[in-house]
Amino acid sequence: MNRITNDREYYAITKRIDELLSIVTDENYTIIPEAVELDFLSGLVEEYENKYYPVSTPTLAEILKLRMYEMGINQGQLAAILHISPSRISEYLSGKEPTLQVAKAMYEKLNISANTIFGVSPTTYREVTSPHLALAE
Repeated sequence: MNRITNDREYYAITKRIDELLSIVTDENYTIIPEAVELDFLSGLVEEYENKYYPVSTPTLAEILKLRMYEMGINQGQLAAILHISPSRISEYLSGKEPTLQVAKAMYEKLNISANTIFGVSPTTYREVTSPHLALAE
């Protein structure tokens, strides 16, 4: 088998992975053959999940709502933590991008990554190939 073709296979393989996870440990990973099977099956599952069950990067609004829930606070309390008005929180929950000062406060006080704050996913990065941008040796 070189790839998973349907959900039935996917569920059977994830069940086998669960079994293997109870056998393979950090201590025996390099010495037991089940580790090879676990790696192979995990690769198949990853490929299938990326194709049929992709997980998108959360938006800033989604993360802010999650943080408010986790902290047990409302929009007004979040505004006080960030030293901004509650109406600004409403704007961010509606999709507006924060200023750099507010973004820094979100990073420092709420532990939200800069990528999330500014809507950048790792797949949007591109390698710089311009010879004009190369560093002098």
